[in-house]
Amino acid sequence: MFSKRIIPCLDVTNGRVVKGTNFVNLRDAGDPVELGKRYNDEGADELVFLDITASSNKEYVLASLIENTAKQIFIPLTIGGGINSVGMIRTMLNAGADKLSINTAAIHNPQLVLDSSQAFGNQCIVVAIDARQCKENSSNKETLPYNINPSVQLDSTSQWEIYTHGGRNRTGIDAIKWAKFMNDCGAGELLVTSMDADGTKNGYDVELTKTIAETVNIPVIASGGAGTSQHISDVLQHCNAALLASLLHFRELSIDEIKEACRNDNHTMR
Repeated sequence: MFSKRIIPCLDVTNGRVVKGTNFVNLRDAGDPVELGKRYNDEGADELVFLDITASSNKEYVLASLIENTAKQIFIPLTIGGGINSVGMIRTMLNAGADKLSINTAAIHNPQLVLDSSQAFGNQCIVVAIDARQCKENSSNKETLPYNINPSVQLDSTSQWEIYTHGGRNRTGIDAIKWAKFMNDCGAGELLVTSMDADGTKNGYDVELTKTIAETVNIPVIASGGAGTSQHISDVLQHCNAALLASLLHFRELSIDEIKEACRNDNHTMR
């Protein structure tokens, strides 16, 4: 049985870690390199950095962040935020990243996932999925900003829709169909965020996580909604890892406390 992982997530903008609720109302949470080192020392299994800065020199900013962080930590580091080409992925890996998280670029160009997994191995390609429960009047017939494969479009049975740009843009893509499609395209792992639960501390969307995990044959990381150790233990019944942010950033829980609670529920922890 694979050990379950606890993964701190650091949303970075303009060189600072921030955290909000439902992707808005951001507040400062500290320096990314300092927080990364702290979580390394406290027993995190991996780190995820998501750079949400809108920047023309994104590649340089990300490479610099990776290089500075890699000097301080000894656990796998995943980088996301504006990753949109095989060349950029190569740059990030050379800077010291272990995995790259691809989100919007995969929607624009699914071939990127296939090409990058073939070039570097699927173990370093993570596809991020930001999903919301479908509204009653959701329709894939609206004018949407993406030319998507009909096989992944919303239909009358869809429960969750993928959004981009911090939840501002609908895609018309069914999250479950997309997860399966990305699995088939060569993704090595899926990072599944419930935008409904994000930052609420009311618990993960277990049903979303479970449904995707049962649809694919690659590891699934749950994200969005952790408020207690029990929330984390509950979602780990259905996936491989739990991503969390504000609980750790603001020292409401420690990684040791989380892992101990999970072990008490018979999870095998690293």
